[in-house]
Amino acid sequence: MIEVKHVNKGFAGKQVLSDISAVFYPGKCNFVIGASGSGKSVLMKSMVGLISVDEGRINYNGIDFLHISYEEKQQLRKQIGMLFQGSALFDSLTVEENVAFPLRMLTRQKPSEIKDRVNFCLSRVDLNNVNHLYPSSLSGGMKKRVGIARAIALNPKYLFCDEPNSGLDPITSRKIDYLIQEITQEYNITTIINTHDMKSLFEMGDNIVFIYKGKKLWEGHKSDIRKTDKTELLEFLKASEF
Repeated sequence: MIEVKHVNKGFAGKQVLSDISAVFYPGKCNFVIGASGSGKSVLMKSMVGLISVDEGRINYNGIDFLHISYEEKQQLRKQIGMLFQGSALFDSLTVEENVAFPLRMLTRQKPSEIKDRVNFCLSRVDLNNVNHLYPSSLSGGMKKRVGIARAIALNPKYLFCDEPNSGLDPITSRKIDYLIQEITQEYNITTIINTHDMKSLFEMGDNIVFIYKGKKLWEGHKSDIRKTDKTELLEFLKASEF
């Protein structure tokens, strides 16, 4: 579980996040939605420590991430997986080397152990016999799956996905959705997904946080989202054709 408590963040005098509090649950696909510029990406980057906040707390299972030592943060980061919007694979590395990267950087596993873990993760995302291919030879959907394999290489407790369906066709998007959902439930991961894809939200959204102009305007389950009296959220859903 991740708890965000009264988080504030500003840049150059402009308030980007205002008193954000929310809870993200294990074994659930937790969605953060909102218009471009609403602050949802800043919130995600703050949660993983890429951006420092001005005020507030971010608790990982009761551990205050913002007020622990550097060494403790490094240990906690080993429990965090990231799936970036553009997959963010290293073009000069093979698929195997990309997935092995966090294992080599953050563990002391033997080369044989790393190879076994890489093969397991690639198999889990239904990618076999691609170890020696380079990202340039992969389709968009395959790159996303390699990104997921890398994100789960360290067997994380927390998984952050930034626009996981960006640039994918509808069929591939649904496959990525189902894969993220399966992994989340199978390993009881606390998964946080930033997205504009409302189809994904209505299929997977166990817990949803709506950010509007830097403020949390609504939080709840997908079954309740259309019952809201928040006109800003209803307009957002309507604009997304849902």
